[in-house]
Parts: sequence; structure tokens; C-alpha cells
Amino acid sequence: MKSAHCIYFILSLLLLQACGINKLKTFEFPQPEDTRDKPIQTQTKKTYALNNVFADNEFDGARLNNFERVNDSTYAVTILPENEPINSSPHYAFRIWSQKPDTIFIQLRYPTSKHRYWPKLSPDGQHWQPIDSTDFTLLKNGEIAQLRVGIHQKPLWIAAQELHNSTAAKEWASALATDTRVHIDLAGKSKLGRSLMVLDIYEESPNDKDLIVILSRQHPPEVTGYLAMQAFVEELLQNNKLASDFIKKYRILIFPMVNPDGVDLGHWRHNAGGVDLNRDWAFYRQPEVNQVVNFIVNTANRDKNKVILGLDFHSTQEDLYYTIADEHHSILYPFKDYWLQSIDLALPGYTPDDHPDPFGQPVTKAWFFKQFRADAVIYEIGDETPRSFIKTKAETAAREMIKLLILR
Repeated sequence: MKSAHCIYFILSLLLLQACGINKLKTFEFPQPEDTRDKPIQTQTKKTYALNNVFADNEFDGARLNNFERVNDSTYAVTILPENEPINSSPHYAFRIWSQKPDTIFIQLRYPTSKHRYWPKLSPDGQHWQPIDSTDFTLLKNGEIAQLRVGIHQKPLWIAAQELHNSTAAKEWASALATDTRVHIDLAGKSKLGRSLMVLDIYEESPNDKDLIVILSRQHPPEVTGYLAMQAFVEELLQNNKLASDFIKKYRILIFPMVNPDGVDLGHWRHNAGGVDLNRDWAFYRQPEVNQVVNFIVNTANRDKNKVILGLDFHSTQEDLYYTIADEHHSILYPFKDYWLQSIDLALPGYTPDDHPDPFGQPVTKAWFFKQFRADAVIYEIGDETPRSFIKTKAETAAREMIKLLILR
């Protein structure tokens, strides 16, 4: 009887291996973080009225903690984080207007941090321009940023980066889904009940195809990475033979906004649980990460997909790529070396800044390798990288990836 049980156990293991079953695992890292819930301080949503000047934060993505009058021509905006400790990336977004045309000074005050993002102005919340350098000054070693702006009855939008909230992400996804190869799904709900969208791209059947996973907006203000992700994905769907052959061969899962609560709440870094989601890819304590990783693993198991590559789009002070250290060989090794070299050759005057580093923190890059032995790259875009170059570079990166993987 024991022999029969043993044979059954061995056959079960072989069957699981043949089907490519991946059990979701937890991992220990040299630099772990406590990703259990932490209290957050929500901003009060209101319209401030100071004589004939008004300001508000009553829209998704806003960040305005207080609005005060300093003197006849100067007003102070207080910007505070959702909780601390936190990465120094103070996001701000508000509207300001007056009963009659005027030119005023606005001071962005950061009691706990220093200024990071160059101000963007918009007449409608859709079309944005960086403020002219002659109208912008840093004071007190960056603790205050002063803007000179003209205001009138129509609200002027002022923000750290262009606003792309969860509603805009849904609109973008819906537009892509007019392509029959794009299927919209849900990985689940965020802590506050917002949808965790998934774009599932494939042609004909999704089964038995190698799988590429793309992520964005784990950190709310990192809009330049989100813009790069959009351009990258749109290039994959171009109406040409290269893109068409690629989608026939591969399946792509895209999570365009992993942290919709943080985005809509105007957070600097964290989700509604007060946690940096890109430090939770080991024990999956936050609902957003937990549902995303389960969706990836369950999808790959159900449809017999092999996860071969994870791309996570972020923003920082400059363009760079965080890659897997050379001593770790993924199932695509040495894909990233050829990929970055091909991007280098395709973009005269630009050399990719490769940062291979060891596995220290529980971030996506490490998770993809440890869970699937997949290659993985954290694709970083500079805060103020020209938007036209963000698009050009992302489209180039997508084309060069397609060429390499088509030939694989």
C-alpha cells in the first residue's frame, strides 16, 4: 500500500511539473520591510476662499493640505505626505482662481521635505506646460518653491506632474480594447475598492504561450514612467507585421495602475494602507500586490503560460534601468544585455544607463526572478525627461524587444 501511495505521489509531481504549475511562494530578502498597514493622514477636501482668491483640491489626484494668505500678493500652499517615513517625492496638485485678473506669488511649502517636481500648469487639467524658469524660484534650500502666475475667473491647474488618475487610466484601457487582441480583465479591488485593471493581449488562444508582464504606477507621482508604459504598450499594438507576429507568438499582461487609491488620493508614495507597494513583493500583505501576484500565477497555471519577462515602469531623477545582477541567469539570459545594446544603437546620442544590482529589497524585479526565474527590468524615466523623448525611447525599446523575442 505504501508503494502505491509513493507511486501516486511521484506521478502527481510529474503531472504538476508537466503542466508548469507554479505555486506562489514567499521570499526572504536581505533588506525586508514591514508592509503591514500603517495609518495615513487624509487631506481635507475643500475650497479655500481668501478675499477674492480661491483654491481647491476637490478632484482625484489633488494634494493641497492648507492655503493661506502671506501678504497682498503672496499665498502659501502647504504640502504634506500621507504618512512618514516616506521617500522625498512631494506631490502637489490644486486649482487656483480669482474674481478678477491678477498676478500673484504662490509658495509651495514642504514642512517635512524639499521640492522635487518642476511645476506644470494647465488651463483645463488636460493640456500641460512646465512653468517658465523666470517665474520659478527655490527658497530656504528647497523647503519652499515660489511661483509667479497669472490668475482669473477660470481655474488654473498647478501640479507636480501631469494628472493621470484612475478614471483616465480606464479611458485609455477602453480605447485600446477596441483592438480585438486586447481584453480587459480585473485582478481584483484596491484597499478602497477601486478596480485593479488588467489588459490581456493575445491573438487567437492565450494558451501555451510565453508570457510577458508589464506594471506601472505602484508609486502615485511617477507619471513619466506611466507615460513610457503607455507608449511602450501602444507600440506593441501597431498595425505592422513585426507587432502582429509578436502577438501571435506571445501573451502580454499589463497592470497599468497598481496603486489607484494612492493616485486618486494624491499620495506621494504609498497606497491607502500607508505602504510602499514596491516593497511588498515577498509576503504580499497589501491587497493590491496580493491580488496582482495571484492573478499572474493563477493565469500562468491555468493557461500553461511560462512567465519569461517582467517590466515595471517607474520614475526617478534620471533615465536608467535597474536590472538583474550578472551572477543570476534568468531563462532569457542574456536578453537584457542585447536589449539595451539594441536600444543604444537605435537611438543616436543616447546610451542606456544599466544598473545591475543584487537582490536586496522585495521589489518586482526580484520577485519575477525568484518566482519564475524570469528576466526583469525596472524601467525608470527621469521626472523632467522631455515628453517627446519618453515616447520615442519607449517605442524604440518596444520594437527592439519584439525583434529579439521574435527571433528567440
